[in-house]
Amino acid sequence: MHSKEIPMVPNRKASMPVVYGDTPSFLGVDVLDPRSFEKGYDVIVAGVPWEGTITWGSFSGCEHAPRTIRHATARYGGFLPEYEIDVFDYLKIGDMGDTTVNTSDPAETMKNVYEVMNAIYRNNSIPIVLGGDHSFTQEIIRALSANNEGNIGIIHFDSHFDNSPSFGNDEFPRCGPIHRIAQIDKVRNESIVHIGIRGPRNSPSQLEYARKIGASVFTIRDIRKEGIDNVIEKAITIARTNTKHIFVSICSDCIDAAFNPGGPADFNGLFPHELFSALYRLGEEGIAGLDYVEIYPKQDPMSFSSHLASWGLIHVLAGMASKKRAQ
Repeated sequence: MHSKEIPMVPNRKASMPVVYGDTPSFLGVDVLDPRSFEKGYDVIVAGVPWEGTITWGSFSGCEHAPRTIRHATARYGGFLPEYEIDVFDYLKIGDMGDTTVNTSDPAETMKNVYEVMNAIYRNNSIPIVLGGDHSFTQEIIRALSANNEGNIGIIHFDSHFDNSPSFGNDEFPRCGPIHRIAQIDKVRNESIVHIGIRGPRNSPSQLEYARKIGASVFTIRDIRKEGIDNVIEKAITIARTNTKHIFVSICSDCIDAAFNPGGPADFNGLFPHELFSALYRLGEEGIAGLDYVEIYPKQDPMSFSSHLASWGLIHVLAGMASKKRAQ
């Protein structure tokens, strides 16, 4: 472990690189040209500043979250004393900025997301993707599928199933990525795991669909009864069964609303330490990609939810660094 300056601003020795405007790169890492990535990056961060159809309430402003998460990370370094590891000792990380979105054309936006993720996977890098709403996750997994052999398992942190086949005329509703993911050939539906499901914004048909395709469901009651450590080990076993890759998708509302002011009003959720512990373990296990979506900066002036996301992402990176250290 290298001796470093205290990482928090303003103690950094040099100004942080910016991806655009005054927005720093994620944790101050290298800014990459989205048209041509250098080889050798273990992880490449990308943003998807997109909000599609509103399924409840009004516009949430989640398209601003890639910016607020990056700004939040300016406060942090890569060292976690609880694990005695610094992610930068073992991982080379870059930030390629945001994908291009077309606010009037969801299909074009999804195509753009796929092309960027395809480039990341062709580079033999792992994408960490900052949303945006939850509608684009299937494009990351389609790119993973196109560039790798073997089946794919999914670990999905959310208070909702997000497996609705449609919402009005929207082909890509934020309430339906798991339904679209389940249609991808290399995704083994029996290796889809929902973690943290709870509350009255779910429907019987969504639970029925999850059971019909063979997905596993760990509700918040299961987590309270068994503990997050036991649940995540079971989830890994399920996601690893007859698969070669695990993709992790995180909706901010998996966290209890008390700790997630920049998210939906969904209570009785995970505590931050439960998510952080699970993400470290998943990084340690080995993942093929991750997205973190549905943060609403408009309702969170202190960016607490963006800071929480930053902590979660640093924990998964620490787990990945620990795996590399062990190798």
